[in-house]
Amino acid sequence: MTDSDPSLRTRLPRVAIVGRPNVGKSTLLNRMCGSRVAIVEPTAGVTRDRVSVASRIMGAFGTRWLEVIDTGGIGIVDRDDLGPLVEAQIETALATADLVLFLVDVRDGITPLDREAASLLRRSELPVLLVVNKTEGRMLEWDVDEFRSLGVLGDPMPISAQNGGGLTDLYERIIEHLPDAPEVNSGAEPVMKIAVVGRRNAGKSTLINQLAREDRMIVSEIPGTTRDSVDVIFERDGRTFVAIDTAGVRKRSKLEDAIEFYSEARSRKTIRRADVVVLLFDVTQKISATEKTLARYITDHHKPVILAANKWDLVRDLTPEDFERYIGQELAGLSFAPVVFLSSREGRNVEAMLALANELFEQAKVRVSTGELNRVLEKALQARAPSSRGYRVRLRYATQAEISPPTFVLFVNDKRLIGKDYLRFLKNRIREELPFKEVPVRIVLRDDKTSRDGEIPE
Repeated sequence: MTDSDPSLRTRLPRVAIVGRPNVGKSTLLNRMCGSRVAIVEPTAGVTRDRVSVASRIMGAFGTRWLEVIDTGGIGIVDRDDLGPLVEAQIETALATADLVLFLVDVRDGITPLDREAASLLRRSELPVLLVVNKTEGRMLEWDVDEFRSLGVLGDPMPISAQNGGGLTDLYERIIEHLPDAPEVNSGAEPVMKIAVVGRRNAGKSTLINQLAREDRMIVSEIPGTTRDSVDVIFERDGRTFVAIDTAGVRKRSKLEDAIEFYSEARSRKTIRRADVVVLLFDVTQKISATEKTLARYITDHHKPVILAANKWDLVRDLTPEDFERYIGQELAGLSFAPVVFLSSREGRNVEAMLALANELFEQAKVRVSTGELNRVLEKALQARAPSSRGYRVRLRYATQAEISPPTFVLFVNDKRLIGKDYLRFLKNRIREELPFKEVPVRIVLRDDKTSRDGEIPE
């Protein structure tokens, strides 16, 4: 790269949190970024992928910004035999980090895996801070000196990631090693956040890796490989995007443990914070209740959505038109959403999907004039009056209140006269007549509850 490369100008200093499983790495990440980004659960090996977050830390030095990276546990024995893939992600995190926080657990003392991690870090040329976690109470603080025998340079630093104890001193040491950490977030603001959701093993992580153009997520044939919702920052043509990989969703009755419960909750939160959602289907499988539940959740939150038919390279006896008819029958509430046909594995149509996501993102930000909106709605009322139980519905006026989603406030004489079917009709007319062809629109009804303008039943 050259000095003019945008990634060099905007990259935050990177701090990787490394250690054996279940020493509190995810808790420390969440504490440093001030949000529950990584799943915290007392089961070894919850984190598998690299989870990286821009974090603001504060101390006597003022405010500084860092990129903090959570990693899977060194020496993890994974129930799905993904240990080697987890460790490959750790090696990549170390290769791109500027500083390592080597986290150990004072309650367990030094373990063989701690020694293995220390040996790995001593071979690295990176600066390392030895951080001794779970030191709640003075009795435990006395045990911190034991960790000097790991051979990591510098004094071990006692902290409590759970309670925040010792973090001020830790932050001071971090800034001593990273004095150029900026006072403001110098990373480029993302143009758009794209959430990729779907059932387990639909190919979400493979699609994210294609967007990132690197093996950013662990890909395996084993369902449920991804557990956290992981933000992956990538660039196209000088613009910064965030793609969010999510855990595969399945029926709540089939969730095996707390890890899967939290994973599903993160997937839903990801939909809420996304600008555009990609609902990914494995076209070799029938659309299930899981996809229908996700579709309803996306619709309820008025998110622009792409219906992405993945693994299209494996299809032999189905045409795109056949699949579009099938998906229209199964997901009638998303009839306006565009359909794309992908092969995440081969990278086919991935760039076209990104371009389409950007189109939907821009479409959701359009504003129309009040006059234009009222003309469309008056025409709709003339074409089809709602079932009004003998009363006439009168539209006083309408206005666009918000964008993303496009939100329209309709002032009528009595909103009780307008049912869900008629609201759906009005939304469809807005999409047909105004520049919102492929995005959801939201209608809010307002009325004068004190009067019906003297109207009488017909």
